[in-house]
Order: sequence, then structure tokens, then C-alpha cells
Amino acid sequence: MVDVGKWPIFTLLSPQEIASIRKACVFGTSANEALYVTDNDEVFVFGLNYSNCLGTGDNQSTLVPKKLEALCGKKIKSLSYGSGPHVLLSTEDGVVYAWGHNGYSQLGNGTTNQGIAPIQVCTNLLIKQVVEVACGSHHSMALAADGEVFAWGYNNCGQVGSGSTANQPTPRKVTNCLHIKRVVGIACGQTSSMAVLDNGEVYGWGYNGNGQLGLGNNGNQLTPVRVAALHSVCVNQIVCGYAHTLALTDEGLLYAWGANTYGQLGTGNKNNLLSPAHIMVEKERVIEIAACHSAHTSAAKTQGGHVYMWGQCRGQSVTLPHLTHFSSTDDVFACFATPAVTWRLLSIVFQSLNMCPELPVLMCSFPSEHEDFLTVAESLKKEFDSPETADLKFRIDGKYIHVHKAVLKIRCEHFRSMFQSYWNEDMKEVIEIDQFSYPVYRAFLQYLYTDTVDLPPEDAIGLLDLATSYCENRLKKLCQHIIKRGITVENAFSLFSAAVRYDAEDLEEFCFKFCINHLTEVTQTAAFWQMDGPLLKEFIAKASKCGAFKN
Repeated sequence: MVDVGKWPIFTLLSPQEIASIRKACVFGTSANEALYVTDNDEVFVFGLNYSNCLGTGDNQSTLVPKKLEALCGKKIKSLSYGSGPHVLLSTEDGVVYAWGHNGYSQLGNGTTNQGIAPIQVCTNLLIKQVVEVACGSHHSMALAADGEVFAWGYNNCGQVGSGSTANQPTPRKVTNCLHIKRVVGIACGQTSSMAVLDNGEVYGWGYNGNGQLGLGNNGNQLTPVRVAALHSVCVNQIVCGYAHTLALTDEGLLYAWGANTYGQLGTGNKNNLLSPAHIMVEKERVIEIAACHSAHTSAAKTQGGHVYMWGQCRGQSVTLPHLTHFSSTDDVFACFATPAVTWRLLSIVFQSLNMCPELPVLMCSFPSEHEDFLTVAESLKKEFDSPETADLKFRIDGKYIHVHKAVLKIRCEHFRSMFQSYWNEDMKEVIEIDQFSYPVYRAFLQYLYTDTVDLPPEDAIGLLDLATSYCENRLKKLCQHIIKRGITVENAFSLFSAAVRYDAEDLEEFCFKFCINHLTEVTQTAAFWQMDGPLLKEFIAKASKCGAFKN
């Protein structure tokens, strides 16, 4: 859960204002500016307003939030900021707006005049559906839904990717090596740019004095160049710090390279790296990485929910990933980054109870004068498997799980029907379960209390079976997501078989494509030849149609 109150600037707001926030961003050279979106999609800003970065139409700072009428109702999807600072955002409709510092044309309007209020970025983007934006110190990038990348602004090191070092006053399509390729993710360092393709390849361009492009040298690049050292892995997330880069693969492996003055690479020393190095090798699978071009801090979250931080942490140089008590990578930047900015646009999500969708449970904790204060969601989570308050027990494989009838009835139609049809005062208070394993059933009951699932992909197969049996469609989707994140060469065919068995078409197609892309390796696994005969024949026939089997 994200607590916006951990960022000092938000202490200026009242509890009522805090409660209305759904999205937020803290930015600026001293983290003295903030923007937030409310539950009725109104946009507010407050803070120092350096270089007109609040977009209020004047250069006045404000401790009281001011509404940005031009952005209200626009449904902000992606937001980034520069060092000037300038602000860049895209809406759910794919429209891009920019304002603030414009000394290098980073607003993309063809001038170098300050942007005192949000204005749409039009050149070459009017007919594009922009899905993501990113800012370096004084340059900007936009990613379109069709996989094309556009860049503009300061270009002294080639960070715009135009093949020259002349500043780019309006958005220009980044071509060269990216021509006819589909980009799915972008990130900016101070004066460098990175892109991830749909096939997991990584490209970089711009300043490379610290090796932040990962090319094995420290020469600047005026056009995109592939990071060849990552050719054997498939990257699906990339983030940039001030002068270092982190990449996360589809198998949960974390790589780092570039500047390391503060230990931000997590290698245990302070030596720069010109090529990617695998870090956190002995830790569990990583599912999220975090960095920001205005800081030398790095963070990562593992599949088990553990959050690590390293690099510059409140003035200290932490050279190895340090396990924190945080539940989110966002908390690392609120409490330990310098400046205490947000590394991404925060989303504060409201979850609804099944019994009463109109009464949301805020998935965001608030500052309280009482240390033992718990939100409703936190209280439910705390009471799961609590013998002191439970009024019902499940026994699976000889182990007990303590729950509350009321919670199960509220959260699950299966239990609601069971209790209404069969429950009476004379029935025993222990229910035996023999069709599912203990880890799977415990994960299911815990999900009813927390709306989250924490299982390895192999156990998620069993939970998918349960979700199908109990008609829990949202849980079914969560299981499919876990399986997708956890697929490997060794378990690919087992997961494919499970997807077919539980009629999960989207997951089946995903697993099939993974198997085809890694056909040589997966056909050498025991799971492939142990697959059910008819299913194996069906797979081979389908793969042959795709040209995967030539003989």
C-alpha cells in the first residue's frame, strides 16, 4: 500500500484532501513540487513553481493546491518530469501535454519560451496514441501504441537519437535501428535514452561516459544501438537513474550497469560497469525495479513482496541490496532518495468489498496520531488465520486455517451459497478439504482477506483449478498473471497443459508462444515428453502449422 503522507510535501494537505487523491507525483530539484489527481478526476498542483513547472499560468509558489482546469477530466495515464523542471504527461486518450522549463525546446512546441500552462504537444503526435512518456534532464520521449518512439529537446550527447547533436525543437521519430521494430517501454537517464522491444531486446543512445548504455564502452551514441550483452535474455522492464540503468527480464533476473559512485549498481563496490552485470543472484525472483534520473538510488521488489534498496540512501552509499520493511518501491524514494521524488506516477487504488461495492476500502494508509491505527484493509489482513477471533476452521493435510464466516460470506459466492444452504447451529466448526493442497487453499483464503496472491507459478496452477471450480474470475486472472510472470523453460509445458485443462485461453496462447520461442530448450525437458499423449499430439500439430517443426 502506498502512503502519500511519506512524502514531506503532502503534509501540507488536510486529511480530506489526502483522502481524495487517486494519482500523485512529487518532482523538482528539491522535491518541492507536487501534482495530484482526485477521485473525481480533478488535477491540482502546489509547491515552489520553479520555472513555471506547476503550470498555473504564473510564476507564484503556492502552499495551497491550485486546480489545473486544462487537465481536469483528461484521465492522466503517464507522467514524467525533467530537471528544469519540465513536466510531460499523456492521457488515456493518447494526448500529450507539456509545460515548465523550455530552454532546450523540451516542451516540443518549436520554441524555447517557458510553458506557463499545460499545452498539447502536436507535431507528429496528433495522429498518434501515446501510451507512455519519459523525461531526461532536458529532453523528452513519447511511446506510441504502435511501438514508435518520438524524442525532442536537448541533444548535446545524442539523447534524441537523430544522428546529430543539434537540439530537436519538436517531436521526431527515432528510427535507425528501431525502424520497423516495436518498442514497448522507454526510460531516460539525465542525458541518455533507453528502449525495450516487444521481443525483449534493449537499445540505448545518448551520453555514455559512465557506461550507462551498457555497450561495453563509454562512447556517446547519436542513434540507437542494441545492448548486445543482453542477447540471451528477454527484458521486459527498464529504468534509468541519474547515470545508471537497471533491466528486469521475463525470468525475474536483474541486471545493472553504468555509474556506481554511490553503489547504485548493487555489486558490492563502487566501480562503474560498461556492460550489464547480473545482481541479486541469490535473491528470489524480482518482479519490479525502480530508479529515477534525478537520483542515484535503486530499488527492487521480489515475488515474495520483499523490497530492497541500494545506492545513495539518505546520504549513505549502500553498495549491496538492503532488505527494507517497506511493501512498495515507492516508499524507498519517499524515505531515502535525494531528492525525495516519486520515480513514477503513483496510483492509489480503492478496492471494493463484494457485499457493498459502493463503499471502497482505501488501499493507502494515512498518517495517524495513534501508532496502532489500522485501516479496514489492514485489519482484515491482520486477522486472517487468527485463532483468537476466528469462528471457523478448515483442515487440509492435517493443518488448520482459522477464518471468519462473515468475511467468507461477504467475499465469496461459493461460501455464501454453502453457508446459506447447509449451515446450522448443530454443524461442527471444522471443514475438511481434500481436493486441494494446503498451500493452495491457504492462498485462496488469504486472497479473500487481502485481494492479493503470493504463490510460485507451480502452485498457482492449483489455485487456478480452485478459482475455476469456485467461479472466482478475478482470482483466475491473477493466477494467469502469476503463471505468465513465472514461466520458464523447465515449467513451460506443465503450465501450457494446465492452461488447456482449465480453459484459460489467453494463458494457453501465451504459454504456447513461449514454448515456440524456446522450442529447442523445452523439447529437451522431461515435462515435454511426459505430457498427456493427445495434448502432445495437439501441440505438435499446432506448432507444425506455425512452421516450428520442419520435419
